[in-house]
This record gives sequence, structure tokens and C-alpha cells, in this order.
Amino acid sequence: MSWTAADIPDQSGRTAVVTGATSGLGLATATELARRGAHVVLTARGGGRGERALAHLRAAVPAASAEVAELDLTRLESVRSFAARAADRYPELDLLVNNAGVMATPLERTADGFELQTGTNHLGHFALTGRLLPLLLAAPAARVVTVSSSGHRPGRIVLDDLNWQRRPYRRWPAYFQSKLANLLFALELQRRLAAAGARAESLAAHPGLARTELTRSYPGLVGRVQSALMRATVPLFGQSAEQGALPLLRAATDPTVPGGSYLGPGGPGEARGLPVVVKAAPAAYDEDLAGKLWNLSAELTGVAPAV
Repeated sequence: MSWTAADIPDQSGRTAVVTGATSGLGLATATELARRGAHVVLTARGGGRGERALAHLRAAVPAASAEVAELDLTRLESVRSFAARAADRYPELDLLVNNAGVMATPLERTADGFELQTGTNHLGHFALTGRLLPLLLAAPAARVVTVSSSGHRPGRIVLDDLNWQRRPYRRWPAYFQSKLANLLFALELQRRLAAAGARAESLAAHPGLARTELTRSYPGLVGRVQSALMRATVPLFGQSAEQGALPLLRAATDPTVPGGSYLGPGGPGEARGLPVVVKAAPAAYDEDLAGKLWNLSAELTGVAPAV
């Protein structure tokens, strides 16, 4: 089956939250959901990027129902505040796309002391999903889509040093760990939802080699060289952000794809192509590791999802 944005079912009456929606995959995902009738909440850290993204979306979809909401995944207080505002505003949520992320950053720590990539890519989204779960469970057929990466394959979860406080920091292994954590979380969430008899489902997706702004965080001369190589390589072997968003959109909207699925491009090496169900690395299906990571994440964030 060749699935494209034209196959997105009508989303009228549905409310979707898309994190990291100011550019790249997030903005492309939000735009297509709005085009199909969803009310879309674009999250942004502030600084005017959210309003610019909203203007871009409305230029593409003049009749769009959309808004910007402040959310900083590097601050658990911001996550709590966002979820509280959502609970006041919406009786239910139909879709949460956990898309925001950073890649290969120098060593930094979030406001809560987490390593930046782990804190943003995994722990922030874990806390957000947990706090929004009552709204998602109230909807008739909600979905949570968590964005991972082919970079999860070399990833290794170090439970006793998840935030790189004991080991010498290495930015690429830190990124790989965070992307494996995304998959472990998404699949564990699906297992827990199914066990609870919930109508909500959890899926994961990755964009392949897509043109996004992740490389803007590459530091120093080495980082600038890597960023230049990425810009030169992606047009040859990868695809646009709009194409990269298709696995996210299919995971979010295709009722024929069951919970627990992982979607990515169907081309060679999963670098480009139309979205299909793909297989993750064996570590992503380690239920014991997933349970331990879930418990550790709940301890670190102070958020215990109600499933």
C-alpha cells in the first residue's frame, strides 16, 4: 500500500498537540493535520517562533483551526503548567505527537538537572504524556505518537547513569540513548494501555533522513563541518521534512495500523520513501528494560502515568 498525505482520514472534531511544531517535522505534521480538519495546538518555547510557525501554517491552510501554546520540555514546571492549561481548555485530547528533540548537543543540563538530550527527547515527553494521559483516555480513540530515529539502533540505556553524571559525556551516544528510550517508552505505554483496556493507543515513528533543523545544535568547528555534511548528504539520500513527516502522520491517523507499531520510510535503509511499518532494534522490545526505564523516568520526573 502506498500511503501519502492524501490518505489522512478526516480529522474534524479532533484536537491534536504537536510538540516542536515551530519548524521541520513538527510544523509539517501540524499543517497536514490542520488541513484535514483537526484543531492543532503547536507547542513552542517562546521567542516568537510559535507565532511565525502559526502564520506559516495559516498561509498553507487558510481555514486552519490552530493555536500556539508555550511549552518548554527542559523544564518540568513548564510541562506541568502546559498540562494544567490543557485540562482547563479541553475536555479531551485525541492526539499527542511527541516530536520535539535535540541532537548531538554539547553537555548541557535542563532546569531539573537532566542531561539535555535525555531530558528533552525522553524525560520531558514522558512527563508530558503522563500529565496529559487523563485527557487522552477521555477521548474515544486517542493516539500518542513518539518520534524516534534510526539512531536508536546503536543506543544503549545505562539505567544507573541515564543523565551522564558518572561517565565522560559523549554527545552521539547520549543522542542514541535518548532515541532508544523513545521507543522503549512508546512500546511500554502501548502494553500498559492494552492491559488497562484503554481505547487509546501508543505508536512510534521515525522520519528517515529528513531535512530538519536538528543540526543547528552542532557545536564548534567539528559541529559546523558535520552540519555542512548533513546539508550536503540529505538532498542526495534523504527527503524533505514534509516527506519525513509522513510516518508520523500515518502513525497518528491510519486506523489500519495497530497500537505498538513503529513506522518509517520504506526505501533502502529506511532513509526515504513512503511510510510503512518497520522493525526496531531488538533492544527496543526488551520488556524488562522498558519497565525499569519507565519506573526510573517516573522517579526522576515525579510523574507516574495512570496506566
